[in-house]
Amino acid sequence: MTRRTRAVHRHGAAYARRSGLEQTATDLLLSLGVVLVPLVASRQVASGALDPVWLPALIVLGVASLGPIATVSATARALGDVRAAATRVLTIINSSGAGKTTCANLLLRFWDPASGRVRVGGHDLRDLPLATPRSTVTLVPQDVYLFNTTIRDNIRLVRPEATDEEVEAAARQAVAHDFITALPQGYDTVCGERGAQLSGGQRQRVAIACALINDAPIIVMDEAVSSLDAENERAVQRAVAAVRARHTMITIAHRLSTIRAADRVVFLDEGMVADSGTHDELLSRNTGYRRLLATQAV
Repeated sequence: MTRRTRAVHRHGAAYARRSGLEQTATDLLLSLGVVLVPLVASRQVASGALDPVWLPALIVLGVASLGPIATVSATARALGDVRAAATRVLTIINSSGAGKTTCANLLLRFWDPASGRVRVGGHDLRDLPLATPRSTVTLVPQDVYLFNTTIRDNIRLVRPEATDEEVEAAARQAVAHDFITALPQGYDTVCGERGAQLSGGQRQRVAIACALINDAPIIVMDEAVSSLDAENERAVQRAVAAVRARHTMITIAHRLSTIRAADRVVFLDEGMVADSGTHDELLSRNTGYRRLLATQAV
């Protein structure tokens, strides 16, 4: 992290130096223009090549024409920022392009399908009230957002009326109770903005506890362990294993360790379901699946 921070600082300093030089050059050229236009116009009048009545108009027009040049120059300097911002936006929009997160969005009815149907329990989601998918499906995202309040309040966010006993029961199911009680203030520990006071694995387990206290029958884990180290991933996997008996768990993942734990694997390729089965079945018969895992190993 320190190495990356230094690299960001180095690139930022280089960009600032270049931007400063460009601004200085632009200001210098514009200043020269402001000086040269009246000077050249005065010499033309003095030599008789220009009627004196045109001198004020020529000076005003010459100086006024420099304004758009300054605007164009400033726009050109901003192109780098625009290009970098566009790259980040496109990265978010495209993800890997296989359609995994799209499936989660359809299941939560953030989007409706252009064709076909999404059924839960045999019912088309579009025939149900909009609140139904939100109470039936709980999403645990990769980037968990915890508010700057206590762990207790973050867990009961979806059910403000939940008792302390229900909060603790959800935390135990999520294998979060032990680390919470080991904190100085226990459940009254303030998480910090975006959960900054907790580790990645701890944030994920608190998020799972939030999902469990909502008691939704379907829990979607969207790349929830992709940014965790091996120890925290194992802790989250224990939490998932503890609740699989009572909930349908849909896990969106690339990691082999996560995929192998699934009862059924659905392999998506370019927005289509290419194959489904157990990990061993897909490994034995699907070339694309083997290629994906081989690429991950490399």
